[in-house]
Amino acid sequence: MSESAIVSQEELQNQFTYMDAVAELIRGRHLRAYTHTFGCQQNEADTERIRGMLHEMGYEMTEEVSEADFILYNTCAVREHAEDRAFGNIGALSHLKKQRPDVIIALCGCMAQQEKNVEKIKKSYPQVKLLFGTHALWRFPSLLYRALTEKKRIFDIGGADDIAEGLPVLRGHGPKAWLSIMYGCNNFCTYCIVPYVRGRERSRRPEEIEKELRELVAAGYKEITLLGQNVNSYGKDLGLDVDFAGLLRRLNAVPGDFWLRFMTSHPKDASPRLFDAMADCEKVAKQLHLPFQSGSDEILRRMNRRYTAESYRALIADARQKMPGITLSSDIIVGFPGETEADFEQTLALVQDIQFDLLFTFLYSPRSGTPAAAYEDPATPQQKQAWFERLLQAQDAIVAQRQAAYQGKTMRLLVDGTAKGPDYPFTARTEGNLLVCVRGENIKIGDFIEAVIEKTSLRCLFAVKQ
Repeated sequence: MSESAIVSQEELQNQFTYMDAVAELIRGRHLRAYTHTFGCQQNEADTERIRGMLHEMGYEMTEEVSEADFILYNTCAVREHAEDRAFGNIGALSHLKKQRPDVIIALCGCMAQQEKNVEKIKKSYPQVKLLFGTHALWRFPSLLYRALTEKKRIFDIGGADDIAEGLPVLRGHGPKAWLSIMYGCNNFCTYCIVPYVRGRERSRRPEEIEKELRELVAAGYKEITLLGQNVNSYGKDLGLDVDFAGLLRRLNAVPGDFWLRFMTSHPKDASPRLFDAMADCEKVAKQLHLPFQSGSDEILRRMNRRYTAESYRALIADARQKMPGITLSSDIIVGFPGETEADFEQTLALVQDIQFDLLFTFLYSPRSGTPAAAYEDPATPQQKQAWFERLLQAQDAIVAQRQAAYQGKTMRLLVDGTAKGPDYPFTARTEGNLLVCVRGENIKIGDFIEAVIEKTSLRCLFAVKQ
Protein backbone atom coordinates (compact mmCIF):
# COMPACT_ATOMS: atom_id res chain seq x y z
CA MET A 1 0.00 0.00 0.00
CA SER A 2 1.30 3.45 -0.82
CA GLU A 3 1.76 5.85 2.05
CA SER A 4 -0.89 8.15 0.53
CA ALA A 5 -3.53 5.48 1.19
CA ILE A 6 -3.16 5.87 4.96
CA VAL A 7 -4.29 9.05 6.69
CA SER A 8 -1.25 10.64 8.30
CA GLN A 9 -0.95 11.06 12.05
CA GLU A 10 -0.91 14.82 11.55
CA GLU A 11 -4.22 14.75 9.63
CA LEU A 12 -5.76 12.40 12.17
CA GLN A 13 -4.62 14.53 15.08
CA ASN A 14 -6.23 17.50 13.40
CA GLN A 15 -9.58 15.69 13.57
CA PHE A 16 -9.07 14.93 17.26
CA THR A 17 -8.43 18.65 17.74
CA TYR A 18 -11.81 19.33 16.13
CA MET A 19 -13.39 16.73 18.44
CA ASP A 20 -12.09 18.77 21.37
CA ALA A 21 -13.38 21.97 19.77
CA VAL A 22 -16.88 20.54 19.31
CA ALA A 23 -16.84 19.22 22.87
CA GLU A 24 -16.03 22.74 24.09
CA LEU A 25 -18.80 24.24 21.95
CA ILE A 26 -21.53 21.98 23.34
CA ARG A 27 -20.22 21.68 26.90
CA GLY A 28 -23.06 21.89 29.43
CA ARG A 29 -25.80 21.71 26.78
CA HIS A 30 -26.50 17.95 27.12
CA LEU A 31 -27.04 17.44 23.40
CA ARG A 32 -28.31 14.13 22.02
CA ALA A 33 -27.52 12.36 18.75
CA TYR A 34 -29.60 9.92 16.75
CA THR A 35 -28.17 7.71 14.00
CA HIS A 36 -29.90 5.38 11.56
CA THR A 37 -28.17 3.04 9.12
CA PHE A 38 -29.46 1.77 5.79
CA GLY A 39 -27.79 -0.99 3.82
CA CYS A 40 -24.88 -3.33 4.41
CA GLN A 41 -22.74 -4.34 7.36
CA GLN A 42 -19.97 -2.00 6.18
CA ASN A 43 -22.38 0.89 6.60
CA GLU A 44 -23.17 -0.36 10.10
CA ALA A 45 -19.45 -0.46 10.90
CA ASP A 46 -19.07 3.08 9.55
CA THR A 47 -21.94 4.28 11.73
CA GLU A 48 -20.23 2.77 14.78
CA ARG A 49 -17.23 4.99 14.06
CA ILE A 50 -19.41 8.06 13.63
CA ARG A 51 -21.13 7.23 16.92
CA GLY A 52 -17.71 6.83 18.51
CA MET A 53 -16.69 10.30 17.35
CA LEU A 54 -20.01 11.78 18.53
CA HIS A 55 -19.51 10.18 21.93
CA GLU A 56 -15.99 11.62 22.18
CA MET A 57 -17.38 15.04 21.33
CA GLY A 58 -19.86 14.90 24.19
CA TYR A 59 -23.09 13.82 22.54
CA GLU A 60 -25.40 11.40 24.33
CA MET A 61 -26.94 8.75 22.07
CA THR A 62 -30.72 8.45 21.79
CA GLU A 63 -33.05 6.00 20.06
CA GLU A 64 -35.73 8.68 19.61
CA VAL A 65 -35.33 10.93 16.59
CA SER A 66 -37.78 13.46 18.05
CA GLU A 67 -35.51 14.25 21.01
CA ALA A 68 -32.24 14.45 19.06
CA ASP A 69 -30.20 17.61 18.49
CA PHE A 70 -28.13 15.90 15.80
CA ILE A 71 -29.74 13.43 13.36
CA LEU A 72 -27.69 11.35 10.93
CA TYR A 73 -28.79 8.94 8.23
CA ASN A 74 -26.09 6.67 6.83
CA THR A 75 -27.44 5.70 3.43
CA CYS A 76 -27.25 2.89 0.87
CA ALA A 77 -27.26 3.19 -2.93
CA VAL A 78 -27.28 -0.50 -3.87
CA ARG A 79 -31.05 -0.74 -4.40
CA GLU A 80 -33.68 1.85 -5.26
CA HIS A 81 -35.82 0.85 -2.27
CA ALA A 82 -33.07 1.87 0.17
CA GLU A 83 -32.73 5.28 -1.51
CA ASP A 84 -36.50 5.83 -1.43
CA ARG A 85 -36.63 5.00 2.27
CA ALA A 86 -33.78 7.40 3.02
CA PHE A 87 -35.41 10.25 1.11
CA GLY A 88 -38.71 9.48 2.85
CA ASN A 89 -37.12 9.65 6.29
CA ILE A 90 -35.31 12.89 5.47
CA GLY A 91 -38.48 14.43 4.06
CA ALA A 92 -40.40 13.59 7.22
CA LEU A 93 -37.92 15.68 9.25
CA SER A 94 -38.97 18.95 7.64
CA HIS A 95 -41.63 19.47 10.34
CA LEU A 96 -39.12 18.79 13.11
CA LYS A 97 -36.71 21.29 11.59
CA LYS A 98 -39.44 23.95 11.58
CA GLN A 99 -40.28 23.26 15.22
CA ARG A 100 -36.62 23.16 16.28
CA PRO A 101 -34.50 25.20 13.86
CA ASP A 102 -31.26 24.43 15.73
CA VAL A 103 -31.43 20.68 15.08
CA ILE A 104 -28.72 19.52 12.65
CA ILE A 105 -29.81 16.96 10.07
CA ALA A 106 -26.98 15.11 8.33
CA LEU A 107 -26.70 12.59 5.51
CA CYS A 108 -23.72 10.36 4.72
CA GLY A 109 -22.88 7.04 3.08
CA CYS A 110 -23.04 5.66 -0.44
CA MET A 111 -26.12 7.58 -1.52
CA ALA A 112 -24.47 10.82 -0.40
CA GLN A 113 -21.42 10.05 -2.57
CA GLN A 114 -23.43 10.39 -5.81
CA GLU A 115 -23.61 13.79 -7.50
CA LYS A 116 -27.24 13.31 -8.58
CA ASN A 117 -28.30 12.79 -4.99
CA VAL A 118 -26.21 15.72 -3.76
CA GLU A 119 -28.00 18.01 -6.21
CA LYS A 120 -31.38 16.59 -5.20
CA ILE A 121 -30.64 17.23 -1.52
CA LYS A 122 -29.44 20.76 -2.25
CA LYS A 123 -32.57 21.64 -4.22
CA SER A 124 -35.36 19.71 -2.49
CA TYR A 125 -34.28 19.04 1.10
CA PRO A 126 -33.21 22.34 2.68
CA GLN A 127 -33.50 20.78 6.15
CA VAL A 128 -30.25 18.88 5.52
CA LYS A 129 -27.41 20.99 6.97
CA LEU A 130 -24.55 18.51 6.58
CA LEU A 131 -23.80 15.95 3.83
CA PHE A 132 -20.61 13.95 3.42
CA GLY A 133 -19.59 10.99 1.32
CA THR A 134 -17.82 7.73 2.11
CA HIS A 135 -14.37 9.23 1.52
CA ALA A 136 -14.96 12.07 3.99
CA LEU A 137 -16.14 9.97 6.94
CA TRP A 138 -12.89 10.31 8.88
CA ARG A 139 -13.17 14.09 8.57
CA PHE A 140 -16.54 14.10 10.33
CA PRO A 141 -15.36 16.10 13.40
CA SER A 142 -14.19 19.06 11.29
CA LEU A 143 -17.37 18.91 9.20
CA LEU A 144 -19.58 18.88 12.30
CA TYR A 145 -17.64 21.82 13.75
CA ARG A 146 -18.36 23.79 10.58
CA ALA A 147 -22.04 22.80 10.70
CA LEU A 148 -22.23 24.10 14.26
CA THR A 149 -20.38 27.36 13.64
CA GLU A 150 -21.19 28.38 10.06
CA LYS A 151 -24.55 29.55 8.77
CA LYS A 152 -24.15 27.87 5.38
CA ARG A 153 -24.86 24.23 4.54
CA ILE A 154 -21.84 21.90 4.50
CA PHE A 155 -21.47 19.43 1.61
CA ASP A 156 -18.31 17.31 1.19
CA ILE A 157 -18.02 14.29 -1.10
CA GLY A 158 -14.36 14.79 -1.93
CA GLY A 159 -11.28 12.99 -0.73
CA ALA A 160 -9.05 10.11 -1.76
CA ASP A 161 -9.41 6.39 -1.10
CA ASP A 162 -7.69 6.66 2.28
CA ILE A 163 -7.71 4.48 5.40
CA ALA A 164 -7.87 6.21 8.77
CA GLU A 165 -6.67 4.10 11.70
CA GLY A 166 -7.39 4.92 15.33
CA LEU A 167 -10.84 6.50 15.10
CA PRO A 168 -13.02 5.93 18.17
CA VAL A 169 -15.80 3.33 17.87
CA LEU A 170 -19.06 3.03 19.79
CA ARG A 171 -20.39 -0.46 19.16
CA GLY A 172 -23.84 -1.86 19.78
CA HIS A 173 -24.66 -4.00 22.77
CA GLY A 174 -24.39 -7.77 22.58
CA PRO A 175 -21.74 -10.37 21.79
CA LYS A 176 -21.24 -9.53 18.09
CA ALA A 177 -18.88 -7.08 16.43
CA TRP A 178 -17.90 -5.96 12.93
CA LEU A 179 -14.24 -5.75 11.95
CA SER A 180 -13.46 -4.10 8.61
CA ILE A 181 -10.38 -5.57 6.95
CA MET A 182 -10.60 -3.69 3.64
CA TYR A 183 -12.64 -1.11 1.78
CA GLY A 184 -13.77 -0.55 -1.79
CA CYS A 185 -14.17 -2.84 -4.78
CA ASN A 186 -12.38 -3.41 -8.09
CA ASN A 187 -14.87 -5.78 -9.71
CA PHE A 188 -17.30 -3.47 -11.51
CA CYS A 189 -20.18 -5.89 -11.82
CA THR A 190 -22.43 -4.21 -14.37
CA TYR A 191 -25.40 -3.91 -11.99
CA CYS A 192 -23.48 -2.57 -8.97
CA ILE A 193 -22.83 1.01 -7.90
CA VAL A 194 -20.41 0.13 -5.07
CA PRO A 195 -17.07 0.71 -6.90
CA TYR A 196 -18.28 4.18 -7.90
CA VAL A 197 -19.22 5.23 -4.35
CA ARG A 198 -16.75 3.21 -2.23
CA GLY A 199 -13.67 3.55 -4.41
CA ARG A 200 -10.93 1.06 -5.24
CA GLU A 201 -9.91 -1.84 -3.03
CA ARG A 202 -7.60 -0.98 -0.19
CA SER A 203 -6.60 -3.33 2.59
CA ARG A 204 -5.82 -2.55 6.20
CA ARG A 205 -2.46 -3.78 7.39
CA PRO A 206 -2.63 -7.19 9.13
CA GLU A 207 -1.12 -5.94 12.37
CA GLU A 208 -3.84 -3.27 12.67
CA ILE A 209 -6.56 -5.87 12.09
CA GLU A 210 -5.01 -8.23 14.65
CA LYS A 211 -4.73 -5.39 17.17
CA GLU A 212 -8.41 -4.55 16.79
CA LEU A 213 -9.40 -8.21 17.05
CA ARG A 214 -7.46 -8.58 20.30
CA GLU A 215 -9.25 -5.52 21.66
CA LEU A 216 -12.63 -6.98 20.69
CA VAL A 217 -11.88 -10.32 22.30
CA ALA A 218 -10.62 -8.59 25.47
CA ALA A 219 -13.87 -6.59 25.55
CA GLY A 220 -15.88 -9.83 25.56
CA TYR A 221 -17.11 -10.09 21.97
CA LYS A 222 -17.71 -13.70 20.95
CA GLU A 223 -18.57 -13.40 17.25
CA ILE A 224 -16.47 -11.13 15.07
CA THR A 225 -17.34 -10.71 11.40
CA LEU A 226 -14.56 -9.62 9.05
CA LEU A 227 -15.92 -7.15 6.50
CA GLY A 228 -14.98 -6.23 2.95
CA GLN A 229 -16.76 -5.88 -0.38
CA ASN A 230 -14.60 -8.79 -1.54
CA VAL A 231 -12.60 -10.22 1.35
CA ASN A 232 -10.97 -12.76 -0.97
CA SER A 233 -9.02 -9.90 -2.56
CA TYR A 234 -7.51 -8.92 0.78
CA GLY A 235 -3.81 -8.07 0.66
CA LYS A 236 -3.37 -7.73 -3.08
CA ASP A 237 -2.67 -4.00 -2.74
CA LEU A 238 -0.36 -4.20 0.29
CA GLY A 239 2.83 -5.41 -1.33
CA LEU A 240 3.23 -7.93 1.50
CA ASP A 241 3.26 -11.70 1.47
CA VAL A 242 -0.26 -11.89 2.91
CA ASP A 243 -3.62 -12.94 1.50
CA PHE A 244 -7.01 -13.59 3.03
CA ALA A 245 -6.26 -17.23 3.84
CA GLY A 246 -3.09 -16.15 5.60
CA LEU A 247 -4.96 -13.44 7.50
CA LEU A 248 -7.49 -16.01 8.73
CA ARG A 249 -4.67 -18.20 10.06
CA ARG A 250 -3.07 -15.22 11.80
CA LEU A 251 -6.35 -14.14 13.45
CA ASN A 252 -7.21 -17.71 14.40
CA ALA A 253 -4.06 -17.73 16.57
CA VAL A 254 -5.38 -14.89 18.76
CA PRO A 255 -6.18 -16.41 22.19
CA GLY A 256 -9.80 -16.58 23.32
CA ASP A 257 -13.09 -18.38 22.81
CA PHE A 258 -14.78 -16.75 19.82
CA TRP A 259 -16.03 -17.35 16.30
CA LEU A 260 -14.70 -15.58 13.21
CA ARG A 261 -17.02 -15.02 10.27
CA PHE A 262 -16.45 -13.06 7.08
CA MET A 263 -18.33 -11.46 4.24
CA THR A 264 -18.53 -11.01 1.40
CA SER A 265 -16.65 -13.49 -0.79
CA HIS A 266 -16.50 -13.30 -4.58
CA PRO A 267 -16.50 -16.67 -6.40
CA LYS A 268 -13.84 -15.54 -8.87
CA ASP A 269 -11.35 -15.14 -6.01
CA ALA A 270 -12.43 -18.00 -3.73
CA SER A 271 -9.84 -20.78 -3.79
CA PRO A 272 -8.81 -24.16 -2.36
CA ARG A 273 -6.28 -22.23 -0.25
CA LEU A 274 -9.15 -20.33 1.42
CA PHE A 275 -11.10 -23.53 2.12
CA ASP A 276 -7.96 -25.20 3.51
CA ALA A 277 -7.56 -22.32 5.95
CA MET A 278 -11.22 -22.43 6.95
CA ALA A 279 -11.02 -26.17 7.57
CA ASP A 280 -7.79 -25.88 9.59
CA CYS A 281 -8.82 -22.91 11.77
CA GLU A 282 -11.04 -23.99 14.65
CA LYS A 283 -12.25 -20.43 15.36
CA VAL A 284 -13.30 -19.74 11.77
CA ALA A 285 -16.99 -20.62 11.53
CA LYS A 286 -17.81 -23.33 9.04
CA GLN A 287 -20.15 -21.05 7.16
CA LEU A 288 -19.74 -19.60 3.68
CA HIS A 289 -21.71 -16.83 2.04
CA LEU A 290 -20.71 -16.99 -1.64
CA PRO A 291 -23.03 -14.99 -3.93
CA PHE A 292 -23.50 -16.59 -7.36
CA GLN A 293 -26.25 -14.18 -8.61
CA SER A 294 -27.24 -16.30 -11.64
CA GLY A 295 -26.89 -19.89 -12.84
CA SER A 296 -26.72 -18.80 -16.47
CA ASP A 297 -23.27 -18.32 -17.96
CA GLU A 298 -24.65 -15.76 -20.42
CA ILE A 299 -26.18 -13.67 -17.63
CA LEU A 300 -22.99 -14.01 -15.57
CA ARG A 301 -21.04 -12.71 -18.58
CA ARG A 302 -23.41 -9.75 -18.91
CA MET A 303 -23.03 -9.13 -15.18
CA ASN A 304 -19.20 -9.17 -15.54
CA ARG A 305 -18.92 -11.77 -12.76
CA ARG A 306 -15.95 -13.63 -14.35
CA TYR A 307 -16.85 -17.20 -13.35
CA THR A 308 -19.21 -19.86 -14.69
CA ALA A 309 -21.94 -21.93 -13.13
CA GLU A 310 -19.73 -25.02 -13.35
CA SER A 311 -16.74 -23.32 -11.73
CA TYR A 312 -19.08 -22.23 -8.93
CA ARG A 313 -20.29 -25.79 -8.48
CA ALA A 314 -16.67 -26.94 -8.29
CA LEU A 315 -15.93 -24.40 -5.54
CA ILE A 316 -18.87 -25.61 -3.47
CA ALA A 317 -17.84 -29.24 -3.97
CA ASP A 318 -14.33 -28.45 -2.73
CA ALA A 319 -15.64 -26.53 0.30
CA ARG A 320 -18.00 -29.37 1.23
CA GLN A 321 -15.32 -32.01 0.77
CA LYS A 322 -13.03 -30.17 3.21
CA MET A 323 -15.82 -29.09 5.60
CA PRO A 324 -18.67 -31.63 5.32
CA GLY A 325 -20.97 -29.80 7.73
CA ILE A 326 -20.50 -26.33 6.25
CA THR A 327 -23.55 -24.04 6.03
CA LEU A 328 -23.97 -22.34 2.67
CA SER A 329 -25.76 -19.15 1.71
CA SER A 330 -25.83 -17.02 -1.42
CA ASP A 331 -27.35 -14.03 -3.23
CA ILE A 332 -29.46 -14.24 -6.39
CA ILE A 333 -30.68 -11.50 -8.69
CA VAL A 334 -33.84 -12.44 -10.59
CA GLY A 335 -34.82 -10.56 -13.74
CA PHE A 336 -31.46 -9.14 -14.79
CA PRO A 337 -31.81 -7.30 -18.13
CA GLY A 338 -31.94 -9.83 -20.96
CA GLU A 339 -32.72 -12.79 -18.70
CA THR A 340 -34.91 -15.41 -20.39
CA GLU A 341 -36.93 -18.35 -19.14
CA ALA A 342 -34.02 -20.63 -20.06
CA ASP A 343 -31.59 -18.48 -18.08
CA PHE A 344 -33.86 -18.60 -15.04
CA GLU A 345 -34.20 -22.38 -15.32
CA GLN A 346 -30.41 -22.65 -15.08
CA THR A 347 -30.47 -20.59 -11.89
CA LEU A 348 -33.20 -22.81 -10.48
CA ALA A 349 -31.20 -25.92 -11.40
CA LEU A 350 -28.12 -24.62 -9.59
CA VAL A 351 -30.18 -23.89 -6.47
CA GLN A 352 -31.64 -27.39 -6.51
CA ASP A 353 -28.23 -28.98 -7.15
CA ILE A 354 -26.39 -27.20 -4.35
CA GLN A 355 -29.15 -27.13 -1.70
CA PHE A 356 -28.35 -23.87 0.07
CA ASP A 357 -29.23 -23.40 3.71
CA LEU A 358 -30.17 -19.78 3.10
CA LEU A 359 -30.70 -17.55 0.08
CA PHE A 360 -31.00 -13.78 -0.23
CA THR A 361 -33.10 -13.21 -3.32
CA PHE A 362 -33.70 -9.89 -5.09
CA LEU A 363 -35.60 -8.67 -8.10
CA TYR A 364 -33.21 -6.67 -10.27
CA SER A 365 -33.19 -2.96 -9.41
CA PRO A 366 -31.54 -0.68 -12.01
CA ARG A 367 -28.94 1.74 -10.66
CA SER A 368 -28.26 4.84 -12.72
CA GLY A 369 -24.58 5.15 -13.48
CA THR A 370 -24.06 1.41 -13.98
CA PRO A 371 -23.78 -0.26 -17.42
CA ALA A 372 -26.72 -2.60 -16.80
CA ALA A 373 -29.09 0.34 -16.38
CA ALA A 374 -28.83 0.89 -20.16
CA TYR A 375 -29.29 -2.78 -21.16
CA GLU A 376 -32.39 -3.84 -23.09
CA ASP A 377 -34.83 -5.66 -20.85
CA PRO A 378 -37.58 -7.48 -22.77
CA ALA A 379 -38.95 -9.58 -19.87
CA THR A 380 -42.09 -8.14 -18.28
CA PRO A 381 -42.40 -7.38 -14.55
CA GLN A 382 -45.04 -10.13 -14.39
CA GLN A 383 -42.60 -12.68 -15.83
CA LYS A 384 -39.91 -11.65 -13.38
CA GLN A 385 -42.31 -11.87 -10.44
CA ALA A 386 -43.38 -15.35 -11.52
CA TRP A 387 -39.73 -16.47 -11.66
CA PHE A 388 -39.10 -14.93 -8.27
CA GLU A 389 -42.01 -16.79 -6.68
CA ARG A 390 -40.91 -20.10 -8.23
CA LEU A 391 -37.44 -19.58 -6.78
CA LEU A 392 -38.83 -18.85 -3.32
CA GLN A 393 -41.02 -21.95 -3.42
CA ALA A 394 -38.11 -24.15 -4.48
CA GLN A 395 -35.84 -22.74 -1.79
CA ASP A 396 -38.50 -23.11 0.92
CA ALA A 397 -38.77 -26.81 0.10
CA ILE A 398 -34.99 -27.18 0.35
CA VAL A 399 -34.80 -25.28 3.65
CA ALA A 400 -37.63 -27.30 5.18
CA GLN A 401 -35.71 -30.51 4.47
CA ARG A 402 -32.36 -29.18 5.64
CA GLN A 403 -33.80 -27.68 8.84
CA ALA A 404 -35.64 -30.91 9.68
CA ALA A 405 -32.33 -32.79 9.58
CA TYR A 406 -31.23 -30.95 12.75
CA GLN A 407 -34.04 -32.49 14.81
CA GLY A 408 -32.59 -34.13 17.94
CA LYS A 409 -29.03 -32.91 17.36
CA THR A 410 -26.92 -31.35 20.10
CA MET A 411 -25.34 -28.11 18.89
CA ARG A 412 -23.07 -25.41 20.25
CA LEU A 413 -24.87 -22.05 20.23
CA LEU A 414 -23.96 -18.44 20.91
CA VAL A 415 -26.81 -16.73 22.77
CA ASP A 416 -27.19 -13.30 21.15
CA GLY A 417 -30.53 -11.80 22.17
CA THR A 418 -34.08 -12.14 23.46
CA ALA A 419 -37.00 -13.62 21.53
CA LYS A 420 -40.59 -12.39 21.39
CA GLY A 421 -42.30 -15.59 22.47
CA PRO A 422 -42.35 -16.70 26.13
CA ASP A 423 -41.79 -20.41 25.41
CA TYR A 424 -38.31 -19.87 23.92
CA PRO A 425 -37.17 -16.55 25.44
CA PHE A 426 -33.68 -16.30 23.92
CA THR A 427 -32.24 -16.21 20.41
CA ALA A 428 -28.96 -17.82 19.46
CA ARG A 429 -26.90 -18.77 16.43
CA THR A 430 -25.23 -21.99 15.41
CA GLU A 431 -21.68 -22.00 14.12
CA GLY A 432 -23.30 -22.13 10.68
CA ASN A 433 -25.21 -18.91 11.51
CA LEU A 434 -28.63 -20.58 11.68
CA LEU A 435 -31.17 -18.85 13.90
CA VAL A 436 -32.22 -20.76 17.03
CA CYS A 437 -34.84 -19.90 19.65
CA VAL A 438 -33.75 -21.48 22.91
CA ARG A 439 -35.11 -22.15 26.41
CA GLY A 440 -33.57 -23.46 29.62
CA GLU A 441 -32.05 -22.48 32.92
CA ASN A 442 -29.21 -20.01 33.51
CA ILE A 443 -29.03 -18.69 29.96
CA LYS A 444 -27.19 -15.40 29.48
CA ILE A 445 -26.65 -13.31 26.36
CA GLY A 446 -23.04 -13.69 25.26
CA ASP A 447 -22.65 -17.27 26.48
CA PHE A 448 -21.77 -20.30 24.41
CA ILE A 449 -24.12 -23.15 25.36
CA GLU A 450 -24.86 -26.72 24.33
CA ALA A 451 -28.50 -27.29 23.34
CA VAL A 452 -30.66 -30.02 21.79
CA ILE A 453 -32.86 -29.14 18.82
CA GLU A 454 -36.47 -29.94 19.81
CA LYS A 455 -38.30 -28.85 16.68
CA THR A 456 -37.72 -27.00 13.43
CA SER A 457 -39.38 -24.52 11.09
CA LEU A 458 -38.46 -22.77 7.86
CA ARG A 459 -36.94 -19.73 9.56
CA CYS A 460 -35.82 -21.02 12.95
CA LEU A 461 -34.66 -23.99 15.00
CA PHE A 462 -36.02 -24.48 18.53
CA ALA A 463 -33.77 -25.86 21.25
CA VAL A 464 -33.47 -26.58 24.96
CA LYS A 465 -30.25 -25.97 26.83
CA GLN A 466 -28.58 -29.11 28.16
